[in-house]
Amino acid sequence: MTQPPDAMTAEFDTVAAWTEEAVRELGPSYAVPAACRGSGSPSDLAWLAEALELRRGTRLLDAGAGVGGPAAWAAERFDVRPVLAEPMAGACAAARRLFGLPAVAAWSQRLPFRDGAFEAAWCLGVLCTTPEKLELLQELRRVLRPVGRLGLLVYVRQRDDLPCVPQGNSFPSVGELDGLLATAGFTVVQQLDSFGMGTAPLAWTARADRVDELVAARHGGSPAFAEAQEQGECMGRLLREGLVVGRLVHAVAG
Repeated sequence: MTQPPDAMTAEFDTVAAWTEEAVRELGPSYAVPAACRGSGSPSDLAWLAEALELRRGTRLLDAGAGVGGPAAWAAERFDVRPVLAEPMAGACAAARRLFGLPAVAAWSQRLPFRDGAFEAAWCLGVLCTTPEKLELLQELRRVLRPVGRLGLLVYVRQRDDLPCVPQGNSFPSVGELDGLLATAGFTVVQQLDSFGMGTAPLAWTARADRVDELVAARHGGSPAFAEAQEQGECMGRLLREGLVVGRLVHAVAG
């Protein structure tokens, strides 16, 4: 397993610990919005939850869970039993402390779970961050039960000549994504463009923004903060210009 570039470590690990620190100061109502940055809007999560038929007791794997916001959201609203897998140690520890959810430090391409352990899984904003896309999807197929349900938020490119690419990222096309899912043993039920953070309630975005402001005030002078900002600015440009689009996918293990 290759190590992530320094910029990705800054974005997904160092900043995760700073996010936890800020949430603890501001209060628990800030936790889920801040921990969902980059992992989908409330509308995205609601669509995926309904598509995956989440309900009380569902064993849900969150692969590449980050700080755990989406899994905590699902646990609060649907009483599912989430398990988090996240390779970045700082993010994994922050998820445990913020939400009290079971979390293991593991790459989504090498999951430490038995075959067929989960009824449902989601993987949000992760597929574009690894060159091992097929291996990741095959591993998700392995740990899902037969006809287990998979939800994805995937950032797909609209053209090949992008003006910038965040370090460590490679965006598939829609056609490539479809081919990867079929090869990994999934049948796509439905897919559509992500609703995006523009659909989030103002109260949600205000809490997430307040956490970001506190992190910037405390750590804005650090090299890790500058690297994470550069990553975020590039991704923001691609999304604003429609060169990369979030794609929601509901698939079943065939």
